Amino acid sequence: MKQPSLAPLRGQLTLFLITRTIMNTGYRMVYPFLPSFARALGVDISAISLAITARSSLGIFGPLFGSAGDLIGRRSAMLVGLGFFAGGSVLLLFWPTYPSLFIALLLGAVGKIIFDPAMQAYIGDNVHNSLRGRAIAITEVGWSGASLVGLPIIGWLISRSGWVAPFPLLGLLLALACIFIWRLLPSDLYGNSVRTTLSDSLRMITSHPSALAALSVMLLLSVGNESINIVYGIWLESSFGLQVVALGAASAIIGFAELGGEGLVAALTDRLGKVRSLYLGLGSVILACLVLPFLGRSLFSALIGLFIFYLSFEFSFVTLISLLTELAPSARATLMAANLAAAAGGRALGALTGPVLFKVSIFANSAFGATTAIIALIFLISWVKVE
Repeated sequence: MKQPSLAPLRGQLTLFLITRTIMNTGYRMVYPFLPSFARALGVDISAISLAITARSSLGIFGPLFGSAGDLIGRRSAMLVGLGFFAGGSVLLLFWPTYPSLFIALLLGAVGKIIFDPAMQAYIGDNVHNSLRGRAIAITEVGWSGASLVGLPIIGWLISRSGWVAPFPLLGLLLALACIFIWRLLPSDLYGNSVRTTLSDSLRMITSHPSALAALSVMLLLSVGNESINIVYGIWLESSFGLQVVALGAASAIIGFAELGGEGLVAALTDRLGKVRSLYLGLGSVILACLVLPFLGRSLFSALIGLFIFYLSFEFSFVTLISLLTELAPSARATLMAANLAAAAGGRALGALTGPVLFKVSIFANSAFGATTAIIALIFLISWVKVE
């Protein structure tokens, strides 16, 4: 019997990795450079936070947009998603204003909502479940790659040419990614020979207790993460006086943590089992949240605390994605879109609560993150039954 292998998809996984690094750089750069954007536009930090909240809130429509991978095909959906993201980036080249930034963030969110589930569904269609964790981890390196490669470059561009400079570059790179995906991927990328409707797919998901519980875990995990993610740039700047280039370098350290989490998924998740790996991951998130404030006495120890936090979160997050790809195969893209909706809803709540908690102290953000992870662990133990 032939052993499953990732070799036939090596080129496509590499293309997905590069494309997601570009997209995630555009998505993530608003966090560490939030104060810089606010100053350049002459608005309060809360105005940028509002734009981030609105962007995250679009995830509520994840099943509607993200189901495109089931309805029009995997490749077509990826191309549409990239088009939305690139269009938003180019908009700021011509109209560098706060309303344009607001619109660009929304278009980028729609692009990710369409692209990511289609790509993950394609992997679910073509990669054996015993290798699914590794394949998903490879593409998720695009998340850490944004911190390791993208954000330091963004910080350098902003410091030299102003806050608008990164956007046209991102738009150009995403246009090139469209061309490569159109040329290199086959067009008939459906998971099933019979296409399901959106209502059928949603019915399959809502009648699947483990899928609903897993989506709840994603929402809770994302709430806690975003409540810290939204303020870490402000925390580092206010506590240790970091400037824009230094914040980009700090983001690279976080990128190494996320890369480590993705590497652990590739090494452990398929071997340990996805549910058991999530037990390990959520337990680590709880501990990381509890120790983070105590490590914030100096810049060095604060960065260590953030490293542990992001390592734990990324391991849990990527493991959960790989688990979800097998829970409802006949509605795979729609379930992955619902997962994005859960994550985005969590981020929206976290973006609202994070700044409020930070007015108390970073202790409040950390306690909140630990609490949401504990509740997520209870959901996982009680209702997710797949292995």
